Amino acid sequence: MSIAIIDYGMGNLRSVQKAFEFLGYEAQVTENKEEIRKADQVVLPGVGAFRDAIKTLQEKRLDEEIYRAVEDGKPFLGICLGMHLIFEKSYEYGEYQGLGLLKGNIVKLPNTVKVPHIGWNSLKIEKRAPLFEGLPEEPYVYFVHSYHLETDASVVSATTFYGKEIQVAAQNKNIYATQFHPEKSGNIGLKILKNFGGLKNENLSSD
Repeated sequence: MSIAIIDYGMGNLRSVQKAFEFLGYEAQVTENKEEIRKADQVVLPGVGAFRDAIKTLQEKRLDEEIYRAVEDGKPFLGICLGMHLIFEKSYEYGEYQGLGLLKGNIVKLPNTVKVPHIGWNSLKIEKRAPLFEGLPEEPYVYFVHSYHLETDASVVSATTFYGKEIQVAAQNKNIYATQFHPEKSGNIGLKILKNFGGLKNENLSSD
């Protein structure tokens, strides 16, 4: 299985690559459209501002490759900022349209908590999504963020409590997303990435 990690100049690309390689997967950081199309799975990580990220994806026409990968049924994973980008809209320093792969908005964490949220929090797994197979109850993972997801509970696969219940993982068909950083979450994070690496193409899984 080959994994394309989309390079759009935002954040933690190499650490994600190293985590997959540690697990024995072939992973490359790339903005080459042909390489993305050839990959079996696609990952969109990122740290930084939503506005700059969506602009860069569109200018490089990498948004088209994301839509193509999802339409083709490839397992697709958005991490942190990459998670934000796949939803409809972000209110980070303005109002910006996302990729719209899933319905939902990205809003600021409540004023009652320390922002940004940096550190370890336990997950409340809302449904046994493939990413969470084999994990203990309430596993701890690592967060760095100031904004969070608000969407319909039907696509939410995990929440955490930080001042209030926050939606921190989502799944719909072959689209997966995590607010936390699996590549920085120790053995739990490696297990999540291993689970992702073992996923099959949604369009081919019945063959």
